[in-house]
Amino acid sequence: MLDFPEPPKSYGSVFLEETDKPLPEKIDPRMRYAFFSTIAKGGKSLIKSCKDLHLSRFVCYKTLKPEFADDEIEQKRLIREARVTAMLQHPNTVPTYELGRDGRGNPYFTMKLVHGYTLREILDYRDRYDLTQLVELILQVGYALEYAHTHGVAHRDIKPENILAGPYGEVLLLDWGLAKVWNPDGSSTADSQSNKTVEIKDISLTEAGKAQGTAHYMSPEQIDRDPAIDHRTDIFSLGAVLYEILCGETPAQGEKLHEVISSVQNDVPELPSRLTKQRVPQLLQDVAMRSLEKDPARRYQSMAEVILLLQQDWWHELAPGN
Repeated sequence: MLDFPEPPKSYGSVFLEETDKPLPEKIDPRMRYAFFSTIAKGGKSLIKSCKDLHLSRFVCYKTLKPEFADDEIEQKRLIREARVTAMLQHPNTVPTYELGRDGRGNPYFTMKLVHGYTLREILDYRDRYDLTQLVELILQVGYALEYAHTHGVAHRDIKPENILAGPYGEVLLLDWGLAKVWNPDGSSTADSQSNKTVEIKDISLTEAGKAQGTAHYMSPEQIDRDPAIDHRTDIFSLGAVLYEILCGETPAQGEKLHEVISSVQNDVPELPSRLTKQRVPQLLQDVAMRSLEKDPARRYQSMAEVILLLQQDWWHELAPGN
C-alpha cells in the first residue's frame, strides 16, 4: 500500500445538516458552486476545488485561464476534453459531473475531486516504494488505455504528472485534453493551424500548431506531427514511464530541449539494467525497450499485449538467490 495524508475533513465528512437541507424551489445554475480555491494551473487552464451547493460536496472545476477564455480553439479543446473524459467511464478515469458555461459564457466542467500523489511526486521519493507497487500503477494505467483505445481514443499525453494514485487504491489517468478522436470512417480532423511549421519552445507542449505532449515521453511520430498517429503513441509513452521507473532515468536524454527532441527521434536508449544498481527484471526491461521502438510497427500493437506481459510472474527475479 502507498502511504497518503488524510484529506481535509471538510472535503469528506458527511453531516445530517448537509444531507437534509432543502433544495431551492427554483434552481439558479449560476449559484451552484462556491468556495473556489485554485489547486493547479495548466498551460491554458485553471483547476479549482469548489463546493457543489446542490449536492453538498467538493468537486474539481476546470476552466480556461482568463487570457484564453475567448479563444475558440481552446474552448473547443476544453469541451472535447470534458466529453471524452465523461464518455470514457472506467475505474481508472476521473468521473465527470457537469459541462456548462459560467455567468460570462465561458465553458467549464466539473469532475470528482481526488486527493493523492501523482506518479511524479512518488518518483521523487523512489526509494520509499518497491517495484511491485510502481508497476501496479503502470498496469492500472494500461487498463485505462486499453479501454480508451477500444473506444477509439488515443490519450497522447502519458507522463508521470498525469497519473494519480489515491489513498483508497485509486489509480487515475488524468488530463485528456490532447486526446485524439476519429470519425466513424476512420478520418480525423487536425487542430486549427496544424499546417504551421512545428515550433518547440518548452518541455510541455500544448499550443495550437505545435507538437503536443511532453518531450521526454513523446513518441517520434508525435514530435513529427504525423497525421497517421494512432494509439501506439500511448504505448511508446507508457514505455517511457516504465523505463524511468526501472532505472530512474528518462529514455530520451539532453540538457536542452532540442537535444531531448533529437534523442527521442534518433537515439536507442541504454538498457535500464545498465543505468541502475537495482535489479531490473528482464521481462520488464524487454517490455520497456520494445514499447520504445521508433517505428510503431515494431512496438506492441495493442495495450492488451502490454498488460498480459505485466501480469506475468516477473517479480520472482527479485527474490534472494535469483
